[in-house]
Amino acid sequence: MNAYDKNAAGVVIPDAQLLADEAEWSSFGDTVHYVDPPKIFRHGEGSWMIDTAGTRFLDLQMWYSAVNFGYGNKRLNDTLKNQIDVLPQVASQYLHQTRIELAKTIAVDAQQKFGLKGRVHFNVGGAQAVEDSLKLVRNYKNGKSLMFAFEGGYHGRTLGASSITSSYRYRRRFGHFGERAMFIPFPYPFRRPKGMTPEEYSDACVRQFARLFETEYNGVWDPKVNQAEYAAFYVEPIQGTGGYVIPPMNFFKDLKKVLDQYGILMVVDEIQMGFWRTGKLWSIEHFGVTPDVIVFGKALTNGLNPLSGLWAREEMINPTIFPPGSTHSTFNSNPLGTSLGLEVIKMGYELDYETNVAKKGAHFLEGLKDLQKRHKEIGDVDGLGLALRAEICTDDGFTPNKALLDKMVDIGLAGDLEHNGKKIGLVLDVGGWYKNVITFAPSLDITHEEIDLAIALLDQLLTKAKKAM
Repeated sequence: MNAYDKNAAGVVIPDAQLLADEAEWSSFGDTVHYVDPPKIFRHGEGSWMIDTAGTRFLDLQMWYSAVNFGYGNKRLNDTLKNQIDVLPQVASQYLHQTRIELAKTIAVDAQQKFGLKGRVHFNVGGAQAVEDSLKLVRNYKNGKSLMFAFEGGYHGRTLGASSITSSYRYRRRFGHFGERAMFIPFPYPFRRPKGMTPEEYSDACVRQFARLFETEYNGVWDPKVNQAEYAAFYVEPIQGTGGYVIPPMNFFKDLKKVLDQYGILMVVDEIQMGFWRTGKLWSIEHFGVTPDVIVFGKALTNGLNPLSGLWAREEMINPTIFPPGSTHSTFNSNPLGTSLGLEVIKMGYELDYETNVAKKGAHFLEGLKDLQKRHKEIGDVDGLGLALRAEICTDDGFTPNKALLDKMVDIGLAGDLEHNGKKIGLVLDVGGWYKNVITFAPSLDITHEEIDLAIALLDQLLTKAKKAM
């Protein structure tokens, strides 16, 4: 046992007992049982997680991009501690300073970038903010409840969010979803049709979508009244759970032209890619389009306290059209979360994450490309800022190889890699349409030395996994 094993009451419970109690008393339905046995960690610092034996694990997924600023970030931890002593909680029907400051900060930033006045609305989790956005859109569009979303898209697992998430797996056991989205092809450059450039593939996807509006018989448009059956298109600028798929840079500009032509709102899901993951506050900034709604969460508080929200154009969210009580959550603008969110945004601009993340991302991507030259099983690498991907394939460099990646994850979590004569582990996240993609979301404060170590450990991990197959 090490110094990090005690809980807040000073009680030490061994791993074996914890796992036995977990097996008997905990639901397995809340997405923690991806490995057998589940891994128990005791401490986190910077880019590292530490287990009961004291083995250090380099974390390259940072809680699905929720802990963008590292474990134990002193500036953010101190913000949380200070707020506890000032105003730890207050009912959401009342106001407090950091709620108003944070809303203004996000709204003013959006107005400067997109040229539109808007307002900010808070909740506690990403899926809950998606739910609020669905209500906002339905209200603005006079009750229209049908949405477009992408194949490969993920927006959460509440009932409403599941209806616009493309995977049937999340809906299968919960009855019929009558208002399920129409799922549109997303340009996936690595798996594009033969003979097409990525840009040509992007154009083809937009043309296929635009065809839905050609005549009334294409299914979604009434030309007699110039009205669409669908209210909004939910997009992730970079697909998250779908495998950090980055579309060609022309895609969203071309898509937005079609949406604007037919009065379809663009709702941008920044829950995983927001707060400088890609080198911009919002990943949609890379693509040169103006969203109607932005949904955010995760890294807003560095994972320290639940807070999420949305920004929307003034005409959609002003108090006349979206009055008090339109949605509500007891904890929706809690002062612990809003104080952290305000500090995250201040810190991001003060420390120039836009420049630093771009540099670190380029360094990481260069390392992945070098690794790809040494392992033909890496079919594709790509990245934008510190949102990076490596697609694991068979030795033909294309056929998805989920089994090999599963083995890599298991070996990484076993903590049996070696560095400087010591055991070391690696925390990876699995994503992608075929569950064969490593989705890299390291701390934005990861050092260049840690990036080099990550590449060396991945090289070692791939070699071990291939031998074990």
